[in-house]
Amino acid sequence: MKNRLRVLRAEHQWSQERLADELGVSRQTINAIENGKYDPSLPLAFKIASLFQLLIEDIFQPEEAVNHKA
Repeated sequence: MKNRLRVLRAEHQWSQERLADELGVSRQTINAIENGKYDPSLPLAFKIASLFQLLIEDIFQPEEAVNHKA
């Protein structure tokens, strides 16, 4: 899943550690989400969206399917 978490964090000038503390998760979790290695649970996605005052879909986008039929 693609996400804008790194960009949003940078806009707030927050470290991964600071964001992790705000969300109650580990810095490793933030790193894994930013690098697309971990998709957050729905409750965590809602917490992230709420923290940045955005909709979940403004932060997280599903990977585009390779074969789309028109």
